[in-house]
Amino acid sequence: MREILRAVGLAVLVAGALACEDPAKDKAKATVGDAPAATATTTAAATNTAVMAGSESLKIDPQASKVEFVGSKVTGKHEGSFPTFSGTIDLVGGKPESSKIKVEIDTTSMKTDDEKLTKHLGSPDFFDTQKYPKATFESTAIKAGGEKGATHTITGTLDLHGAKKTITFPATVAVGADAVTAKSEFSINRKDFGINYAGKPNDLIRDDVVIKLDIKAPRKKT
Repeated sequence: MREILRAVGLAVLVAGALACEDPAKDKAKATVGDAPAATATTTAAATNTAVMAGSESLKIDPQASKVEFVGSKVTGKHEGSFPTFSGTIDLVGGKPESSKIKVEIDTTSMKTDDEKLTKHLGSPDFFDTQKYPKATFESTAIKAGGEKGATHTITGTLDLHGAKKTITFPATVAVGADAVTAKSEFSINRKDFGINYAGKPNDLIRDDVVIKLDIKAPRKKT
């Protein structure tokens, strides 16, 4: 009986260890910093450059794209998504490095694998979706090469939960005859964007959240 109890205890410990594994530990970690103030002059110059170079303005297909996240605590993890979003990829000269991506997310559309958690995450304790009903991202640079085998490194401004930050992360970008695609998995620190659950329960929630992007923008056939 003692051996059986010992085996059961070991199994419980192993199961607990597996449940507690951090989903962000093997992911690339985004670099986050203060966003520089935009000026009308620099914005106009960037727009004119794209027009002069000749660009394709491609709409992101939300039915063929995904914006997902994975959050965790010491006892396990939860997966979620933002099903409602829109955006464009301004493809310049067929090259990602000359191009630009914009995405706007309806944070009120958030869903998770637990209904009660979805409601709690939408409350002022976390995303506060009534006060901040949208999040936006606009790239400022796309460079060739990236961490963990990614084809590119994307830098841009992420406006989330009322905090506007510069963020840099790796992505695999492909320009095909029919569509432009971008895929990425990386982690961000929720506290960088003021998502900080007050009180002791916050100590049980991991700071790093995994962001999973799978974007597709069809090209117009000529």
